[in-house]
Amino acid sequence: MHLGVLGPVEVHDDDGRMVELPGTKVHTVLATLILADGQTVSDDRLSSMLWAWDPPTTMSAQIYTYVSRLRKRLGPDVELVRRPRGYLLRADRAGLDLTEFERSAGAGRTALAGRRWAEAARELRSALDLVRGPALTNVTEHLADVERPRLEELHLAALEDWFEAELALGRHHRLVPDLTGLTAEHPMRERMRAQLMTALYRCGRQSDALAVFHSGRRILAEELGVDPGEELAGVHMGVLDGSLAQHAPEPVSEPVALRPAAPAMLPPDLPDFTGRQHELDRLLDLVEPHPIARTRRAFLTGPAGIGKSALAVHAAHLLRERFPDGQLYADLGDGESAAKDPAEVLTCFLRALGVEPAGRDLGLDELTRLYRTHSAGRRLLVLLDNAPGTGRITALMPTGPDAAVIVTSRRHLTGASARDTTVLAPFTADESTDLLAAVAGERIGADPRAAREIAAACAGLPLAVRIAGVRLAARPSWSAARLADRLADPDTRLDELSFGELRVRESLLRSLDGVDERTRRVLPALSAFGTGAFPAEAAARLLRLPEVTVEGALEELVDARLLEPVAGRPGGSAYRLPELVLLLTAGLGDDSRHDYPDPWRGLARAVVNLRPTG
Repeated sequence: MHLGVLGPVEVHDDDGRMVELPGTKVHTVLATLILADGQTVSDDRLSSMLWAWDPPTTMSAQIYTYVSRLRKRLGPDVELVRRPRGYLLRADRAGLDLTEFERSAGAGRTALAGRRWAEAARELRSALDLVRGPALTNVTEHLADVERPRLEELHLAALEDWFEAELALGRHHRLVPDLTGLTAEHPMRERMRAQLMTALYRCGRQSDALAVFHSGRRILAEELGVDPGEELAGVHMGVLDGSLAQHAPEPVSEPVALRPAAPAMLPPDLPDFTGRQHELDRLLDLVEPHPIARTRRAFLTGPAGIGKSALAVHAAHLLRERFPDGQLYADLGDGESAAKDPAEVLTCFLRALGVEPAGRDLGLDELTRLYRTHSAGRRLLVLLDNAPGTGRITALMPTGPDAAVIVTSRRHLTGASARDTTVLAPFTADESTDLLAAVAGERIGADPRAAREIAAACAGLPLAVRIAGVRLAARPSWSAARLADRLADPDTRLDELSFGELRVRESLLRSLDGVDERTRRVLPALSAFGTGAFPAEAAARLLRLPEVTVEGALEELVDARLLEPVAGRPGGSAYRLPELVLLLTAGLGDDSRHDYPDPWRGLARAVVNLRPTG
């Protein structure tokens, strides 16, 4: 019999088969007794781990039931002994992963102190291999809150000792990815940061090592108000004076296998993420385990700048603990012309999973097979951002039941169903104002009228709202009213809605990627309808083309999220131009930008010169 708490609480028999335990409460009782380390656990402590401050009136009877269920499943190697007002677990004949971990980690630490680097690395690796993921993931939150920090600290301390031994053995090249991810996850662990600096310096990356130090110094000052400690400061000095050069390592008779840390490739979450609670709840429900769901996937679609990536990244960060084997991320490009090669993305994913395909002449099929093999059985979350089409992402989709995927795309993908697709709508006026206030600060609350005018000018597009907020935040001397006045002119509004790399016009233009050239030339003509609804027959009359031809072009623009369908119109389909797309059409209809063939040239010139109405 083998008992495990370094990951989900698990029990395996002597043949390695998992012993099924019923429910979170039974797992909690077992873990509490194991972590007591041979001491009697009182009924009161068991109660607090099970129900905190609100135990049921039948507390004692329920605890007795949970213990009885454990006795039936644990067999003769594990005894559950009733003591006055408590229980004692005796498992002398059973294996316990925590005991084995502490034994190997202690031996490794002793070898480390004696500068026996190879022995230390071997013992510490043996300890680390016992960790199956975040500890206590299937117990109550009350027990996890009490015991998980201690187990996580044991794990991190052993990792730091192992890194020290590996650095002494000259294996710095292999440590940089693991140390980079862990330092980002635990930014205030100074020893780990010092080890990352050492590894980077010995890889010839002196400037990167110094950047890691300055980042850590800033974090320590902002979060704790302290300067770096002696060890981190000493490594910084070693980078500056060159004393961190690698010394000759002790000869190693056998290699120590490196198990890569779980990949953590997600972009940073937005600190001021606002709104979208309904869509967020739906997204989490689609991706989290569900008894009736065969696949765990979610598709987010919507027009350019609607906030698909922000919502997907925010949800992925909330889900990280549910996917302890790692999170993979790829920005696939905004359009067919700029889309990344799936083989390139697969190579990146495989490296993150500890597989090095470089140097092999592998095609897409072989890379796909490797990816599916090495991701099988792992609890991975894959985020595919800005997918240009289903054909581009098929090879990147995980296939195991333990993995999940979130895909964002401007277009509805052919592999997506209505059940797993969420179409993002523009922000309401209140949501726009909330985001504006979150980005720009107190000036928004001081002038509600100007805030409403800015929000209205942004037409509910989160990208536009964020740009407006960033512009205000970057210009403390501006009032909200001044920005509202600058956005009031429709002829220059798209020029105003830009800051740095954030540009509404360029974001909207990328939506034209993949749109047929003749369909593109319909768009400026539609500005004659303003933002009002119009049927396909009216557009056909305007364009002097067959209705079936025009309707096909209009539907293609709907697919590209440049035109909105209007529901509920009797007698047929109707469409409307979103307000910011209408402003974009003025530039699209300029003859200097497009060479319109007849009959499109004269039509474009005539229509764009009309003043939009509606």
